[in-house]
Amino acid sequence: MEAATIMLETAGNEPFVEFGIGEERIAIRIAEINAIIRIQPIIDIPGRLNYVEGVIYLRGKIVPIVSLRAKFGLEPGSYTKAARIVLLHHTGKSAGIIVDRVNQVTTFKDIQPPPEKVGGISGSYFAGIGITDRGLAAILSFNEQLNMIESAAMAFKLKG
Repeated sequence: MEAATIMLETAGNEPFVEFGIGEERIAIRIAEINAIIRIQPIIDIPGRLNYVEGVIYLRGKIVPIVSLRAKFGLEPGSYTKAARIVLLHHTGKSAGIIVDRVNQVTTFKDIQPPPEKVGGISGSYFAGIGITDRGLAAILSFNEQLNMIESAAMAFKLKG
């Protein structure tokens, strides 16, 4: 089954965390999130991928941190007090993604397949567009999350 089909079947049932990057509203299934933490000092690593900010040391592990702004080709922004790191974990590997703010936990009344572009960002990064009473949110593709975790981990040859 395609990711978009699976996502359409979860409309109304499964909780998502909605967060913001610039003016964009993006969501990830709660089940795919390990933790949400405040921004911490990020250690730069020479030779890293352009969208990998660096690493943090958290709970005895080194965790690569990805900038969604850079990954999506958006203008860099400065971190405010509202910025957070969303920690993702899969098959023994972890990575964090930096978001400008965490908006809410939500469910979607309906989920539609993504268009070719979502606010200037390629639709290939998204599994669908969720619809709530407050508006629309692009749902980050699980495959894209895995790609970010794998790329970030391989960039540092870390398992963590």
